[in-house]
Amino acid sequence: MRSSLILATLTSLALRVSANCIYGTHLHRREEGQVPISNFGYSGNVGPVNWASISPENSACATSKVQSPIVLDDAVSFASEAPQVTIDSVEEAEFENLGSTIEVVVNGTTKFAGSEFALKQFHLHTPSEHRINDEYFPLEMHMVHEAEDGSIAVIAVPFQLTEDGSTTELLTAVTENLGDIETPGTATKTGALDFQQLIETIQTTPLFQYSGSLTTPPCAEGLTFLVVSEPVSVPNS
Repeated sequence: MRSSLILATLTSLALRVSANCIYGTHLHRREEGQVPISNFGYSGNVGPVNWASISPENSACATSKVQSPIVLDDAVSFASEAPQVTIDSVEEAEFENLGSTIEVVVNGTTKFAGSEFALKQFHLHTPSEHRINDEYFPLEMHMVHEAEDGSIAVIAVPFQLTEDGSTTELLTAVTENLGDIETPGTATKTGALDFQQLIETIQTTPLFQYSGSLTTPPCAEGLTFLVVSEPVSVPNS
């Protein structure tokens, strides 16, 4: 089962090392030809309790009052406008194993709240980082954007396994060569990526909006999160 294989592989990766969620922004600039592996994790001496002690840059992990992720429920507001997302279809894109997640390097723009943000990359978390009405989901995509002034916005899309025959061609194409990057720090190429279905979902589904932080070190605050309020279906077959 393709979707189950993807989740199993991601879960296996998560047991090794953790990835930096803001790779490609000014907080962690991309270096040509390099695929970084982060020095933190989710257990033991490198687990969340100790993130702040790993590096002075991670001090917000211990002191921040607005840490993400959060539980999304009636107490969280919806965005008052839909973001205008533009991502061109591509024949292939850089596909990297950062340790606990896989990341795809793509370009695009999102206009929201009077600002224009450049898409730097998207990556996957399993299980989902956010909970909707206290429910976790098997997978969550984070589309990381940065504006010219350095502000960061993340569009988060949860995915749910179903058995009704629905599909997401994008996720299938993204993971087409998943077997080529089983080792952290390696890279390959995706299949052809068509973002139209994903864009339509983002622009037509109510989005939770809140101000939060990076969900990994350095736990920087001031990020805008837009979280799709209804999970995208992924067939469990």
